[in-house]
Amino acid sequence: MSLTVTGIPLDQRGSLALADDRMRYSWAALDSVLNRAINAMAALDFPQARRVAVFAPNAAETVIAYLAGLEAGVSTAPVSYHLNADELGYILGIAQAGALFVGPETVETGLAAARRAGIAVVIGWRCPPTEGITPWEDWLAAAADTAPAADARPLPHLHFTSGTTGKPKATETPPGYFPPAENMESFVAILRTRATPSPGLVVGPLYHTGPLTMVRSMAGGSALVVMEHFDPEEALRIVEQERIAGSVMVPTHFQRLLALPEEVRARYDVSSMRRLAHTGAACPPQVKRAMIDWFGPVLVEAYGGTEAGTTHSITSDQWLRKPGSVGRAVAPLETVVIGADGQPLGPNEVGQLYVRDPSGRGIVYHGDPEKTAGAHIAPGVFTLGEMGYVDEDGYVFITDRVSDMIVSGGVNIYPAEAEHILLQHPGVADVAVIGVPNADMGEEAKALVVPRDPAAPPSADDLRRFCRDHLAGFKCPRSFDMVADLGRNVMGKVNKRELRRPYWPSDRTIG
Repeated sequence: MSLTVTGIPLDQRGSLALADDRMRYSWAALDSVLNRAINAMAALDFPQARRVAVFAPNAAETVIAYLAGLEAGVSTAPVSYHLNADELGYILGIAQAGALFVGPETVETGLAAARRAGIAVVIGWRCPPTEGITPWEDWLAAAADTAPAADARPLPHLHFTSGTTGKPKATETPPGYFPPAENMESFVAILRTRATPSPGLVVGPLYHTGPLTMVRSMAGGSALVVMEHFDPEEALRIVEQERIAGSVMVPTHFQRLLALPEEVRARYDVSSMRRLAHTGAACPPQVKRAMIDWFGPVLVEAYGGTEAGTTHSITSDQWLRKPGSVGRAVAPLETVVIGADGQPLGPNEVGQLYVRDPSGRGIVYHGDPEKTAGAHIAPGVFTLGEMGYVDEDGYVFITDRVSDMIVSGGVNIYPAEAEHILLQHPGVADVAVIGVPNADMGEEAKALVVPRDPAAPPSADDLRRFCRDHLAGFKCPRSFDMVADLGRNVMGKVNKRELRRPYWPSDRTIG
């Protein structure tokens, strides 16, 4: 029996463990499938790192692949299924993955990228017969369903977060999210003390750290219902039907729920929800207040980053007293505000926000000591690149970003990637991509384009197609404005804060 199921009391093993819109497992039924997946995962050949990559939309199989990696002592690299073959191939090379998991939606791109990266094993669920693909069912059937070894050491996921240079940065799940443990038995024991309320509902993509945290909670005994794509009314139906007690969302999910007609919202009972975490982007105050009025004071905001985990947190009751705050530092972390002169600032003074990690670890970029060092001003004192202040009670308020990153619907978009592509268009002389308001997503990317021939500028449709030919769609600007120049200074730098300012209704120029 897998350790994930071992901790479930005998009289509860017939209850829900895992479901998506195609299949439903009890804990007892999941055990055999999970045992086979763990044993098959452990038997894979790993020429370099003991790691596999998962490149597939949300599904029960996606969850099982992540769980199997945990129990087999295999690191999993969650990869956005929106990437093209070149982008995926680059990540697979950095990850040194020994195998790739795909779904029917990603089989073509995944196979092409695996060939380029020299990955011989590609395992796909519900895929049509395809040369080079090992069917998930065959892969499981070839493995024993006996209890796997319990002494494997669980390895952190390897996440990829893009940088301002346009190349993804790799970072292992930080200890705050992935507690270090010598073996899976110890790891599961820790997870049982911090598991999210059960059952949980996954609405965001599992390559994001928030939803992936819920997968690890399954090893601690939390049941999980997975939505492949978010539909607001369907989410409410599932909450009522399954008596969902926990979820992780981004503000865009809240806005789409609130956009439902009042009579539709009133149709569903959401009183089972005990903890509704939100992360990924700033939540407009009116949206957050409306969600608290509807669901009750169960919202918990988590602020942080993939490489750092949650650094600050705030409950509904705290936020109602301190609207707009992202909360206080999560122990043992501490907040530090640094001014332009490099000196610490006092309460209510705006500067760059830093976090002190008393362990001295801070944040670590996998295989890149230079970037790791660049995020710190002292050992264990790191920044996530945002400006703000701390009030007299220790609550942090974000005012701006130091970098040019755009956060759209909880997804990080790095302008340099689209700028690099658009500059290759024959009709573009110069370009800057900035974040502008979007009522639904918080922000969206806009390209300010200096045309090579002002009398015959390229069309927005042409630029959009050109960008999408080379980048995942979510990285491409949603709109294009032709401008005479970008106001570059003598060093060739652009002040993107000034470029953003005319599009925003206040001095705050982030969503």
